[in-house]
Amino acid sequence: MLYAINVENAHLYGDVLPQLYRLRYRQFKERQGYSVSVYKDMEHDQYDTLATVHLVWLDAHGIVRGCSRLNPTDRPYMLKDLWPEMVQGSLPLSPTIWEGTRICIEKNLPPALRERIKWEIILGYLEFGLENGIEKYIGVMQNFIWHRVFIQSGWGAEYLGDDCLIDGIRTRAGQVIVSKEAQERVRNKTGIHEKVLCNHYKAGLVSPTNAPDAPLDGNRAHLTNNAVFTEIIPLRRLA
Repeated sequence: MLYAINVENAHLYGDVLPQLYRLRYRQFKERQGYSVSVYKDMEHDQYDTLATVHLVWLDAHGIVRGCSRLNPTDRPYMLKDLWPEMVQGSLPLSPTIWEGTRICIEKNLPPALRERIKWEIILGYLEFGLENGIEKYIGVMQNFIWHRVFIQSGWGAEYLGDDCLIDGIRTRAGQVIVSKEAQERVRNKTGIHEKVLCNHYKAGLVSPTNAPDAPLDGNRAHLTNNAVFTEIIPLRRLA
């Protein structure tokens, strides 16, 4: 199940933040060899901030199996700081335009479950965006990922500049527009018509709301019903 997690509600979900940082470490450091900041087998950088919202997919035992990071562009963000030359024109600086990065899914899962998690994260982008007045998401990823995720999902993508070689892989910056029409296209393409986000979060104004408990095992903290509340693949971070 998919949850929107930030520093204000993470305590309701046990050790969800260390878990997602460890998943990112396995994905980006161990598997892909990216030059990323690590500590005690966790991947964490300067873009994991108080403003960050993580979309986190938890299994029935409360284990993080997939995640992605969202940040508003009126604060420092990866594309602007690291690859501004990949955008033709001005870079966004707006609370209604967010950047998606650090999407990853546990490798050792059945292919059908990995596919389901991927589509739920994409639908989570749309649900979260529609609930919070987000107009679009931006990000940087390899060309083939743009195709496999956004084109195949039915969402579509608009490119912000020409592609270029990063570590020998064709890569480009792009954006996806948030709309109910896009949500309907993705639902029809993926066959997932039910709501995927299991809690509720209002960006910029956090208030308690009735939300279902995250499924945690007996060794994890029990949750109350007052839970508050980009595929964009990060490339090698510059040192």
